[in-house]
Amino acid sequence: MGIELDSTTVARLRDHVTGKVYLRGDEGLAAEITCFNPAIRHDPDIVVAVASEDDVVEAVSFARSAGLPVRVQATGHGAEAPIIGGMILSTKGLDGLSIDPETRMARIGAGVRWAPVIVAAAEHGLAPITGSSTSVGAVGYTLGGGIGPMARTYGFTSDWVRGFRVVTADGRIVTADEGTNRDLFWALRGGKGGLAVVTEMSLELVALRSLYGGSVFFEGGAIEPALRAWIDWSAELPDEATTSVAILTVPDIDGPPPPLRGRTVLSVRFAYPGETAEGERLFEPIRAAAPVYLDFVAEMPATAVASINNDPEEGGPTWIRGFMLDTFDQDAGDVILELGGPGSGAPFLSVEIRQIGGATARDTADGTAVGGRDSGYTLTLLAADPSTFAEAAPARAGAIADALRVRISAITNVNFAGDLADRAAFERVWPPAIEKRLEVARTHWDPDRVFAFGPS
Repeated sequence: MGIELDSTTVARLRDHVTGKVYLRGDEGLAAEITCFNPAIRHDPDIVVAVASEDDVVEAVSFARSAGLPVRVQATGHGAEAPIIGGMILSTKGLDGLSIDPETRMARIGAGVRWAPVIVAAAEHGLAPITGSSTSVGAVGYTLGGGIGPMARTYGFTSDWVRGFRVVTADGRIVTADEGTNRDLFWALRGGKGGLAVVTEMSLELVALRSLYGGSVFFEGGAIEPALRAWIDWSAELPDEATTSVAILTVPDIDGPPPPLRGRTVLSVRFAYPGETAEGERLFEPIRAAAPVYLDFVAEMPATAVASINNDPEEGGPTWIRGFMLDTFDQDAGDVILELGGPGSGAPFLSVEIRQIGGATARDTADGTAVGGRDSGYTLTLLAADPSTFAEAAPARAGAIADALRVRISAITNVNFAGDLADRAAFERVWPPAIEKRLEVARTHWDPDRVFAFGPS
């Protein structure tokens, strides 16, 4: 199992890095690379928990000399399949963060989560364009594009990146931005992996102190009319507003908020970074659609953005399948209610539909490698009972996909694609023109495929 690493060269690596080096079986290795989803357990030959950019250089040089494939992990949120063998480069120790209020720029280390960026930016009346969960690593999320609670207003998070510092496969530290290594800069904004190890990202912030947003919940007989109202209402929303909806089947256990435990509810999420009065006016049709069980939509500080989706901060075993959809109408709603709604017997904790479009459909002036800009919605199915992972969840997800097949987009953004070792999944994450350009960039920057990415 695995390979035998030369003890002398491993000792030399340990001497040259300030972080920690773990070999298979070492105490502390499992804790260093624990995934947000504990159902996924990595088993690498070696882990280098870097503490500096120079550590990354040393680790990549070691891996290249030893013929080890390198994979990168920070918070472990993006892990979709076990990593077996090779090197995991753990970047959670690259936790530098600084805000320049004059230029509205944040410099974010590869191990930084969104939460501290939000807090630091808010001190200056600024905000990053984040994902729905603020415990996710900022860099890993952004490399795939990034669709957050205000995506229709501001676009993909990667659209706001203004530069990267990276370590290349040959051990160089280089900058990639609009004026330097422009092909690499283009590829890193949406291309996800197989290019270089990002050590730092420069992200432009937006001026935003508050927004009108949150979520309302419907239960019982109110779920269907609320969902059907959302379908028609969301189709007419201006680009300045972003919304999503989720059918949640909440287990009766400690952890979830007491009013939701043991209930099946529909959560309608909303974010409008404009005047409160206009936000209230835009959202009123949802409140009028059916009796509201819980209402948490109001003016909120930008620092409360994570409360819109209320994604869990603590990980648990999960099975996830994601799609992008061209359209979502009442016929699609029929499918969701029949196969994923109350009384359907669906094994899912969450059946979520996010409306995108708006700014996500418009690329930046200089272009990015983001896939999925032509889609109108995302669909994510999440199961949390491990007994359903092998058969029940995949079978029901397959039935839903089959029923929605004419709506499923030809391209699914890489952050929604699942296990990229699956060649069929990998070939659907970028339009052909972007995929070809990414292959050129990967061949140029990593000709020996030091950075493992995609099908082998």
